[in-house]
Amino acid sequence: MSKEQETKSANSSLDTMKLVASLAVLVATLIGYYTFDQAHAVVRVLGMVAGAAVAIFIFYQTTIGKNWFQYISHAKREVRQVVWPTRPETVQMTLIVFVVVILMGIFLWLVDMFFLWAVKLLTGQGG
Repeated sequence: MSKEQETKSANSSLDTMKLVASLAVLVATLIGYYTFDQAHAVVRVLGMVAGAAVAIFIFYQTTIGKNWFQYISHAKREVRQVVWPTRPETVQMTLIVFVVVILMGIFLWLVDMFFLWAVKLLTGQGG
């Protein structure tokens, strides 16, 4: 086994241990929240926030965590680059959608009525 493979194997097992530790901290935080139900709600919520922060910090130390947070930062940057429509454009497009839906509803109703008339005529059930 080469040095590089040994390093990857060690990093992989260390990452697994960190992921398990992160999950354990999160589960312990949840258990603590419900175990100490006699404590003040603010203390319990602050304990949850602190436990979640520690779990996130441990998760961030893994390769998966770094990749995940990098993906989130890239996604946020992409969202900032989107050209969002203005309010008048949004209202105009919404009205267009409403008009098209109403027109299509009327059209489909007319087509349905035509087929109903045609079936009654062909089957001889019309008055």
